Order: sequence, then structure tokens, then C-alpha cells
Amino acid sequence: MILLPYLATFLLLTALVGLIRVMRGPTTADRMLAAQLIGTSTVAILLVIGVATEAPALFDVALVFAILAAISLAAFVATARSGHQP
Repeated sequence: MILLPYLATFLLLTALVGLIRVMRGPTTADRMLAAQLIGTSTVAILLVIGVATEAPALFDVALVFAILAAISLAAFVATARSGHQP
């Protein structure tokens, strides 16, 4: 339990690095991968907070975020495969 605040801080820093990458690019694939990093970090942060506060509802929210991240990646790949520029 002592390491949970440090773990949450590290995960927040990785999300911030991903946000910088989303803003700078240079390609849409780089931006999408950075958005996936932010989504994964968000899921991990929600899980850490859920463990720390003993709130099982946050596990459900983390699961929804993980499913949305997978769907958004599939939509991006389908769009990129068809040749459209997002």
C-alpha cells in the first residue's frame, strides 16, 4: 500500500508523455499509439485507485475504458487500411 501513490504518479507521468506525443505527432499512427498509451495508463491508474480506496466500481470503469481503447484502435486500423486520411 505504501507504493501505490508512487505507482500512480509514475502512471500519470507516462500519460503526460503520451499527451505530448499526441500533440506533436509526426504521423497519425504515432498519435494513435500515444493515445493507446494514455488509455492504458488511465486503466492502470483506475485500477490502482480502486485498490487503494477499495472501490470495486472503479474496476468496472477501467474495464469500459479498456474496451473503448480496443474499439478505437480497431476503427483506426480499418480506416487506415481503407486508405482514408483521418
